[in-house]
Amino acid sequence: MTRPLLLTGGHLLDPSIGLDGIGDLLLMDGMVAAVGGNIAGPDDAERIDCGGEYVTPGFIDVHCHLREPGREDVETIATGARAAAAGGFTAVCAMPNTDPVTDNQAAVGFIRAQAAKANASRVYPIGSISVGMNGAQLSEMGEMVAAGAVAVSDDGRPVVSAQLMRTALEYARTFGIPVADHCEEPTLAHGGAMNEGVISARLGLKGIPSESEEIMVIRDILLARRTGGRVHLCHMSTWGSVELIRWGKERGIPVTAEVCPHHLTLTEDRVGQYDTNAKMNPPLRTQKDVDALVAALKDGTIDCVATDHAPHHNDEKNREFSDAPNGIVGLETALSVLMTWLVAPGVISLSQLVDKMSCAPARVFGLPGGTLRRGAIADVTVLNPTASWTVKGADFKSKGRNSPWLGSTLSGRVSQCIVAGRQVHTRTIAS
Repeated sequence: MTRPLLLTGGHLLDPSIGLDGIGDLLLMDGMVAAVGGNIAGPDDAERIDCGGEYVTPGFIDVHCHLREPGREDVETIATGARAAAAGGFTAVCAMPNTDPVTDNQAAVGFIRAQAAKANASRVYPIGSISVGMNGAQLSEMGEMVAAGAVAVSDDGRPVVSAQLMRTALEYARTFGIPVADHCEEPTLAHGGAMNEGVISARLGLKGIPSESEEIMVIRDILLARRTGGRVHLCHMSTWGSVELIRWGKERGIPVTAEVCPHHLTLTEDRVGQYDTNAKMNPPLRTQKDVDALVAALKDGTIDCVATDHAPHHNDEKNREFSDAPNGIVGLETALSVLMTWLVAPGVISLSQLVDKMSCAPARVFGLPGGTLRRGAIADVTVLNPTASWTVKGADFKSKGRNSPWLGSTLSGRVSQCIVAGRQVHTRTIAS
């Protein structure tokens, strides 16, 4: 039995229930037992002074890559779950691009078993849309959902066949889960290494036009309108995609979308002198795109923040830009990056950020958590808003070091991550 935890004197912040003020939080038997005011708590409770810190619902990342099975050299479920906890994520959703692909109930069961052994953040498997993620035959969706899959996706492989996507949405509606799609028209994006524009031309790199994303965004929205199935659009990167999502939502079409910290804060300029830690798919775009994505996050057009955490070995990233793999690590820097670039300058409030990193992801994927309401699961993040720290790869819990923020000084950091009332990560932060 987990010992009761009493978090005292913290600033309780939970947009899901309109909570915003100093108070205590009691966690017992893996649940929120009491919230707000001065709580005496049982005699055997462990007391944690949270004065000067914010106490929020645990963050949830609906899009990350834990690489196991198949690439345990770059990440495992255990190292990924510990990295998640260090970043304040009490739960993450693992994409199916493993080896073998997570396209059956046994594979889903394996991920859940490994996550239980890790004893850190919760890990929810995402099953593949198609067998082997080859875009031809629909996976056994019902069996995967029964085994614990919370969504389906072919991850970085776009569902090229409109008919397959339509069928996936129809089946997913039956099981009450979203279909998460990587929006990329492959013939337009083929061979591309960064955003298509003046900078790609100057660097001599083949570009990926924004239309590559937007063509698939509108296709998926129209198919969601046709089927009534819920489509979730992964890592949006262009202002045009924002306009199309807004169009769909205005018409009541069941479409949700996510955006990554790097697409909210960095532009194609970051590629600089062929920096492979700025190579990702979709690529970093222009300032106009960044501004549109931030505005869409604020007004609800984009529902949530996701990291797209994608660890790679240093040798893989240390190649010619065009040959290097896409992706960066993000679980341990997401909160701090967004607090530094968006919250500290007053672009968005901390309450809005908590909603986009906790409450909204829980709603979109139908997951437990995302609230401090009494009776909810005791998944809690405690963060110090004034802590300043320098990003060092050697300090990461993740095996990955491929971050564009290495050497950067960021503001705000997680001090406690609590899953089911149990501390899975604790960091002492000097005031």
